[in-house]
Amino acid sequence: MKIDALLAEATARLTTAGVSDAALDARLLLEHLTGLSRSQMFLRVDQPVDEATLAEYRQLVARRCERIPLQHLTGSQEFWSLDFAVSPTVLIPRPETEFLLEQVLMTCKENEIVHALDLCTGSGVIAVVLARELGCAVVAADISEAALHMAQANSIRHRTTDLVLPVCCDLFSGLHPRRSFDLIVTNPPYVAEEEIDGLEPEVSRAEPRLALSGGPGGMRCIERIAEEARRRLRPGGWIFLEIGADQGEKVARLFRSAISGYAQVQVIDDRAGRPRVLRARHEP
Repeated sequence: MKIDALLAEATARLTTAGVSDAALDARLLLEHLTGLSRSQMFLRVDQPVDEATLAEYRQLVARRCERIPLQHLTGSQEFWSLDFAVSPTVLIPRPETEFLLEQVLMTCKENEIVHALDLCTGSGVIAVVLARELGCAVVAADISEAALHMAQANSIRHRTTDLVLPVCCDLFSGLHPRRSFDLIVTNPPYVAEEEIDGLEPEVSRAEPRLALSGGPGGMRCIERIAEEARRRLRPGGWIFLEIGADQGEKVARLFRSAISGYAQVQVIDDRAGRPRVLRARHEP
């Protein structure tokens, strides 16, 4: 079978299985398997595929039809124009988190950030980008040891091990009581527990629930962070959170409360006009 016919067959199977962007996934799976680039694939569409590759590719397509995420099949995801390793132990990095980091850098690029904290680090994409872009030391904290192994692997891959320190702890619990930071960035679990089962199968069945669920209403982890982070920020330090599209008002109220100790509280809309990032500063 030639490449173009094989791609057409795979696209049809993926479409029937309800996979969005079926043609794109079909091509990416074949590129992953063969090592060919997009341009190389285009130039060889009329060339036959050997039987071993054909069998292995059809197996990959069958697994994708079961709604196993593409990234779990390829083992990687591009983020910040870098290639990050991913697995079922961590959330797959998404454009929303790139937007979060864009807001961090726009605010902090001109400030001296010496010590940063990446809470709920997962695959470590935030910690790695902060280390590369700001040149600061970053504590990458996560309650999951498996996630920390992945974060460490990505730190090694992108040569930031001299700046990124993985720490296994439940939010701030494993940090020294007097440890403070110039910057805290976090993509915490913020999906309402009652909504998870209604998400796409690639998310609800394949991604770690621990990294998704923010409890009833999705605010459990965010409330803990709001309470504890003010004691971990140095005077004038910044905190940035990725939040759900329906949480803007609730999170802003939480950080603006009289006892919060935060100033310059702002909810920033993403490019689709949805609340996506909470930014606040510790009152000097």
